[in-house]
Amino acid sequence: MSASVSLLPALSTTRAQELVSRFHHAPVLVIGDAMLDRFIVGRVSRISPEAPVPVVAFDHETFRIGGAANVAHNIAALGGSVTLVSVTGKDEGASTLAEACRVAGVAPVLVGDLTRPTTTKTRIVTDRNQQVARVDYETDTAIAGDVEQRVVSLVRQHAPHARAIVISDYMKGCITRPVIEAAIAGAAAGVPVLVDPKVPHVASYAGATLVTPNHLETELATHTRVRNHDEARAAAQRFRDVARCSAVLMTRGDQGMWLLGDGVEGYLPAAAREVADVTGAGDTVIATVALALAAGANLVEAVRLANQAAGIVVGKFGPATVATGELLEAVAGDGKT
Repeated sequence: MSASVSLLPALSTTRAQELVSRFHHAPVLVIGDAMLDRFIVGRVSRISPEAPVPVVAFDHETFRIGGAANVAHNIAALGGSVTLVSVTGKDEGASTLAEACRVAGVAPVLVGDLTRPTTTKTRIVTDRNQQVARVDYETDTAIAGDVEQRVVSLVRQHAPHARAIVISDYMKGCITRPVIEAAIAGAAAGVPVLVDPKVPHVASYAGATLVTPNHLETELATHTRVRNHDEARAAAQRFRDVARCSAVLMTRGDQGMWLLGDGVEGYLPAAAREVADVTGAGDTVIATVALALAAGANLVEAVRLANQAAGIVVGKFGPATVATGELLEAVAGDGKT
């Protein structure tokens, strides 16, 4: 027999406005794998005579900050005060990333490592936003030695001043067990520590307040299938046991979200009206939850806001952010769902 399925309680427009008004300068610390997204944009009018590939006539290039930096950018765009601790190479990409962070309102605290490049994803894109190719510059070797000690020291320095801490783990080397332990131990009493996870590191997240696996990550970590609400409930419970965290927010794409925490359990349908690009949607979710919690929201309220923010951001191209006006408009349009 199927267990009853609960829709998470609604969030009123008045309460949403109250919480969003507190976003201003709420301090959040983001720790993780920052990336630089480079877009080379041009026009395709012919196929190369050398190989069956399109010839892209260069028009312009742009840069966006991705990975943990995109999480931080989302927090800043919503009005939060955010510090980013990450590892880069000692190269031009590091300088570009640092400057882009500052322009976005993010305070970058970057540790340079001569043994790695700054993670950069170069996308060749047509003027119609069609991706032709992607070239990645990266290494996923875990930081160690002096570099790891410097990151741990910075986490210990900044964690006590944050009202929420986000660990953004893309498995590019920045997030190690000592870094995670420093973040959890360094959080002030009652300050939530949220983790956007990678499956091989699940055992390292013990003690985190909230972990936000996507559908596939949940299946891999729990060795289960998730095809309906009952299976989502069972998988979330199993994931919480494996990760030894307080709460789990499973994101399920067009199937919405499933939340499991102490005294709360239920789902939210996807809020997206149109989907253009899902890149960075998980960053937006954890950024919004973290900032909302830092502003005094409870977990359900924070997840409600994050669901609306995700519905907005997937309608945009590439790693994108949400403004507070857009978020409040989406909440108002959500009615009593």
